[in-house]
Amino acid sequence: MAEFTHVDSDGKVRMVDVSGKKATLRKARARAFVFMSKALIRKIRQRKIEKGDPLEICRVAGILAAKNTAQLIPLCHPVALSRVEIQIRLTEQGLELESQAVAEGKTGVEMEALTAVSVAALTVYDMCKAVDRSMVIGEICLLEKSGGRSGHFLRRSLRPKSLN
Repeated sequence: MAEFTHVDSDGKVRMVDVSGKKATLRKARARAFVFMSKALIRKIRQRKIEKGDPLEICRVAGILAAKNTAQLIPLCHPVALSRVEIQIRLTEQGLELESQAVAEGKTGVEMEALTAVSVAALTVYDMCKAVDRSMVIGEICLLEKSGGRSGHFLRRSLRPKSLN
């Protein structure tokens, strides 16, 4: 079995030492989906959500979350992000959220991209729960990452490998 990078030889949790790594351009994209009722989709399209525009609020929340990932995920390194973007698409089933995080550094930005879409999705729930408490947040996954020693990753399917 491969060594766990976040555990020392005594089994104690540690932050990975990246001091010897070379800084490279790191990019990551992640996705989340908020399944919702047709009535809620209609209200969002008509801009009739009482709390305000959930799409723009969730975009800001996602960006803020990416910037604060190291404060939320215990062993994540703080990353100086160069860019965070949240793309939003309203579909027949709900809201598709996609983030992109970019930084030049010694560690990847996958967690920042994943945190961005997760918090953006939770923000949509908070903004819209008065209309539809049955919303389901799902399909949170890494779509792509590049940079660093492990190279490029591109998801080919939304189904996890263990289910393929």
